[in-house]
Amino acid sequence: MLQAHSFLWHYLWLAPHLLQVVLAAMVWRRGLHKLFPIFFAYLVFEAIEEFTLYGLDVIPSVSPEMFWRAFCVGLIIEGFIKLGVIGELFFHLLQPWPVIAKVGSRLITGTGTALVLLATLAAALVVPDNTHWFISGSHILQQTFYIVECGLLVFLLSFAAYFKLAWDNCAFGIALGIGILSCEHLASWAVMANGGLLDRRQLLDFLNMATYHLCVLIWFYYLLIPQKSATTFAVLLPENNLDIWNRELERLLQQ
Repeated sequence: MLQAHSFLWHYLWLAPHLLQVVLAAMVWRRGLHKLFPIFFAYLVFEAIEEFTLYGLDVIPSVSPEMFWRAFCVGLIIEGFIKLGVIGELFFHLLQPWPVIAKVGSRLITGTGTALVLLATLAAALVVPDNTHWFISGSHILQQTFYIVECGLLVFLLSFAAYFKLAWDNCAFGIALGIGILSCEHLASWAVMANGGLLDRRQLLDFLNMATYHLCVLIWFYYLLIPQKSATTFAVLLPENNLDIWNRELERLLQQ
């Protein structure tokens, strides 16, 4: 069963993205695409990308090189869209404090730049795991993107936890799904990029596809369940009070 082109393999490749199309339609119908336009774009693009790659994989006339070239192009576009989703979550979380959101954009940009340098260093130290550069290169590229994504998500969650910010259902569900996806995929693609499990690569493929299926179900649950009122927290200490910070920053910028 755990073999390429088995029934389970076809199911795990296609089913999550069919569900993703349904989810995108329901997100549009409920008007959530106005709150999270980049995430909506991610849902649509990811479905189109995977259906295209699936077709390229099963059509006999398509060469492996053509498939992996298409995979790399899709990976780059997808990676930048997911980085945009993380930024969208950050600004959604700080929406009540617009001045802090502007300052925070510089902070998250600096964090992203540092993570890109770290990911580049990690990629430079990787020994190619395949004689075909477009295959080993795609593994390294995946590892690089997921290092940046995981780092930015850790920054986002740490920021929210430190300031005791309340998540709404949609934002938390999106962050949870992308967090699980990025962490698992980072581990899998790091193993691939460094030459691990050479004779059992299909197991990692199944793990990646099953994890994505789980994340789509998570997005279904959090985006489509009725919204609950935001949880209220204890009064924050003055040094952690974003209302005070936002007011003081606005005052300084207006001077």
